[in-house]
Amino acid sequence: MPFDDLRQWIAALDRAGELKRIKTEADPILEIAEITDRVSKGTDGKGSAGGPALLFENLRSYPGGSRLLINQFGSDRRMKMSVGVDSYDEIAGRIRMFMDMKSPQGFLDKLKMLPLLTEAGKFFPRTVSTGPCKEVIKRDNFSLLDFPILQCWPKDGGRFITLPCVTTRDPKSGKRNLGMYRMQVYDERTTGMHWQRQKNAAEHQRDRMRAAAAANTENSAEGAAAGLRRDAARAAVDIMARSSGGSAVAKGDRPGGKMEVAVAIGTDPAVTFSSIVPAPPEIEEYLVAGFLRGAPVELIKCETVDLEVPAGSEIVLEGYINLDELRTEGPFGDHTGFYSLEDLYPVFHVTCITHRKDPIYAATIVGKPPQEDAYMGKAVERIFLPLMKITIPELVDINLPIEGVFHNLMIVSIRKSYPGQARKVMNAIWSLGQAMFTKCVVVVDEDVDVQDLADVTLKVFNNIDPERDIQFTLGPVDSLDHASRLPDFGSKMGIDATRKWASEGFVRPWPDEIVMDAKTKALVDSKWRTLAKELGLQ
Repeated sequence: MPFDDLRQWIAALDRAGELKRIKTEADPILEIAEITDRVSKGTDGKGSAGGPALLFENLRSYPGGSRLLINQFGSDRRMKMSVGVDSYDEIAGRIRMFMDMKSPQGFLDKLKMLPLLTEAGKFFPRTVSTGPCKEVIKRDNFSLLDFPILQCWPKDGGRFITLPCVTTRDPKSGKRNLGMYRMQVYDERTTGMHWQRQKNAAEHQRDRMRAAAAANTENSAEGAAAGLRRDAARAAVDIMARSSGGSAVAKGDRPGGKMEVAVAIGTDPAVTFSSIVPAPPEIEEYLVAGFLRGAPVELIKCETVDLEVPAGSEIVLEGYINLDELRTEGPFGDHTGFYSLEDLYPVFHVTCITHRKDPIYAATIVGKPPQEDAYMGKAVERIFLPLMKITIPELVDINLPIEGVFHNLMIVSIRKSYPGQARKVMNAIWSLGQAMFTKCVVVVDEDVDVQDLADVTLKVFNNIDPERDIQFTLGPVDSLDHASRLPDFGSKMGIDATRKWASEGFVRPWPDEIVMDAKTKALVDSKWRTLAKELGLQ
């Protein structure tokens, strides 16, 4: 570590025996997705789940050395390789170290902090004047269809860019945001931009809409400054209500204007992974990538928009969305195992494409788990647990089962200290960033291993009285939730499976769990090797 670009990462995968080069011709339309789906649900030569990373080198309809990388994060080993650790606890420990930093009280304390501050200085991105992504610059005569963009599933609305690192800028703070939002290709120069309503990029769009509506009001109004501010605030509230938060065409005038966007495809693995992490809005994902890499991400200015992208990217798409333009996007075979339905989303207009010579197109597919995104999601779970504990200090551990596709089920163990604490934790989770989408939260005591689903099942369904211990609430839900009563709005369920206390109204005796005594266990342990042979257990 660090990997400076995708090609260094591919070389490392090759050396580690984690990459297979596919020379048999394969079609980006459906065929590559079917091959990858079979591989991701299988095992590699060592019996490890997830199969190898795949580099397709013979793409139908794309002669001349075009290559496509997929399943790069699709195993536990590769996901850890991508962030340079043998265990996610190493990263979690580094996070805890920085969180525990205290203000220095004297000269010696300041000296002790110098190594930490020096290391922290390595995380911040730096801008460079040139980079591989500028080897070819196309301001005219370009087409998105020059790249082997996938159609993953038969009923998809078309081809989708599935592994884009999308950069936008917060109009208030000026900070960049890096997110990953699928992009349906409409034609040679336009795509959909599927940033879900609660994502940071969607908020950047809404802030520009609010500002445009307020500016229109200020231009047409007269009066004292306080009155103008109230009129501007009313205009912002009005445009959000009429456009359902930017997700529908407003009844009446929808403020015009543009929002610049840059899309990098084929970045180094730390940058790609950082684009999906639930970083707070005030922390740039490029800083997170630098933290994971232990070295700064090198950024370079775009040609036609005022944004920066990783200099080592394979492909960069520059362009903009119009604030007053939406278009139907979807369907799309999603990680829920179902097609997400058609809906209205902004349209991305490409103004320039830059890329490396002979660029490698990076992609992923999503569908019924387990697939590549499962390993990325589990990494997020492990790495960011210390950050969750800042807000919810009683947390012991969490588990987002792969089959729950991350937003459907979270199992939480807590150190219970007072009555009703499990319900406090549920509400804290539903107020915490992307965890707000969690459809079902199950809270257990600290003596339950949340990673052991058999133990969880035994304890949860023995410990609950359903009417007493299940709580329902309404709020924002994931845009991919096809069962919710309305798009983006529905109900959630919390289950308090902790042991009930008298102070919570439980006055019956609570039985002891069945456990063999230590003396007998030790006696059988001493005989177990002989017994195992007799029982044929070896």
